[in-house]
Amino acid sequence: MKTELDLAMDRAFAALTAEGGMFQTVPIRRFGRDLPMIAAAPPHLPAYFAYFSATHGDKTFIVDGDLRLSFADVYKAARHVAGGLVEGIELQKGERVGIAARNSANWIIAYMAVLMAGGCATLLNGWWQGEELAHGIELVSCRYVIADSARAARLEGHAHGATVLPMSHDCGYEQGLAALLARGGGMETLLPDLTGDDLATVLFTSGSTGTAKGAYSDHRGVVQGTMNYVCQSAAMLAILTARGEAPAPDAQPTTLVNVPLFHVTGEVPVFLQSFALGRKLVLMAKWDAVDAMRLIEKEKVSYFVGVPLMSFEIATHPDRDKYDLSTCVSFAAGGAPRPVEHVDRLRKALPHAFPLLGYGLTETNGVGCGNLNENYLAKPGSTGTASRPLVDLAILDDAGNPLPTGEVGEVSIRSIANFLGYWDNEKATREAITPDGYFRSGDLGYLDPEGYLFIVDRKKDIIIRGGENISCIEVESAIYAHPCIAEASVFGLPDEKFGEVPAAVYLAKEGCSATDDELRTFLAEHIAPFKIPVRFWEVHEALPRLGTEKVDKRTLRERYTREWLASATA
Repeated sequence: MKTELDLAMDRAFAALTAEGGMFQTVPIRRFGRDLPMIAAAPPHLPAYFAYFSATHGDKTFIVDGDLRLSFADVYKAARHVAGGLVEGIELQKGERVGIAARNSANWIIAYMAVLMAGGCATLLNGWWQGEELAHGIELVSCRYVIADSARAARLEGHAHGATVLPMSHDCGYEQGLAALLARGGGMETLLPDLTGDDLATVLFTSGSTGTAKGAYSDHRGVVQGTMNYVCQSAAMLAILTARGEAPAPDAQPTTLVNVPLFHVTGEVPVFLQSFALGRKLVLMAKWDAVDAMRLIEKEKVSYFVGVPLMSFEIATHPDRDKYDLSTCVSFAAGGAPRPVEHVDRLRKALPHAFPLLGYGLTETNGVGCGNLNENYLAKPGSTGTASRPLVDLAILDDAGNPLPTGEVGEVSIRSIANFLGYWDNEKATREAITPDGYFRSGDLGYLDPEGYLFIVDRKKDIIIRGGENISCIEVESAIYAHPCIAEASVFGLPDEKFGEVPAAVYLAKEGCSATDDELRTFLAEHIAPFKIPVRFWEVHEALPRLGTEKVDKRTLRERYTREWLASATA
């Protein structure tokens, strides 16, 4: 049976998407069928930036340490840098420009400028090591890479074919992005005309097949995904207004940004949605629970989003009562499942606020499902219902046929916000997108009678550590590169803080040895720290095999999970 909130959301979305409504949809032909598209959405990201930056003007947009920039300030800076990219370094429409840096105001300005100049913003994982960064750059043939000093240093000695343009943080854009302005161009430079079909972004996803794949999207997909989130926010505001619980008209919505902007969660629902909402973004260079609470109090943060462990750290922190957290009424999580027991603990520790959960993927531009407020408390094991008005959610069998309510199959999402494919990987694209347009997520789940999605397992051989996807095959390949390794298997172990952490079992070659510390040191040179197993088990006989001769990973995971849990409680 639908809840009161479900019924209220039905009424709100019906009003918002009706003919003449703010989010009225029109059909667009894709995959031999009509998909809904929000009619009033800007045609591309530069138009989106321009309209909402002008709308919100002098409102504070970015707080980055001592830097405070308005919407107008940020747009003016991006327009200046875009001119430098077009005239100064002669960036051509559609060329990929990598951004390899931590969160900062200058990251945001660089991202906007690349898109305004007609380039394709290629969001490189800031936690990658040099080999991984070089692979991403080379995969999509970036012409330029805008990199801060830490990532530029990692790239040294690795061939990738791009020109590195240095950037700095904690300073104005004219200094931090001077390399993009040095060759001329500026505010008066004519920028290229764009359409919704032009290439906008490449984001990287670690699937089950090893090295990261580049998921590319056009402007229409990214804008429509963003506007779908805006519609969700508008629906909730309408509901709160009807209840008499809406925020004060002069209270600016404010989000504490703890997720990396190179992730789809940071990029779309957090950063890009904030233009339309007139929302202030308070950036944190590095996660720290005490600093987060200090900023919530100081900046009157109303919305918190991060991987589940972040809000849990705040709720359980011994110094929580020293800070006024009353303005923050929503604690959202994305990127990883939130343990069911955390939901109740969050609500009890922060009774003025509601925990929220979102489910989306890089390939769907973050759009998928949401479980909100009292509905999340009622069904904490669910990722919620399909996000309206764009998402068509289905549970498919291996042949691509829809399964009935309650049956477990592959969670699949179809919408105009979906990515177009994996860069230079037609095979992976065909395997991921069905002929009728569903993206097959690799997650196994089912829908209950009210349309709530429950994830029960994964088809893909990946680990989700605190919101970061880790390919088991990629880590195994890195371990096999060690000259003493004969066999290895990598799998996830349960962890209260991160959800899952990687572990490995290995067999050394005869007459050769490799200790835990030696393997960690070796892997640190090749893969990002979050991918390195937290526990290694050395065995002295061949790993168990299935009839297909593949390693029996399920048996290994079950055996060592028992040992892991036993050691944790000992």
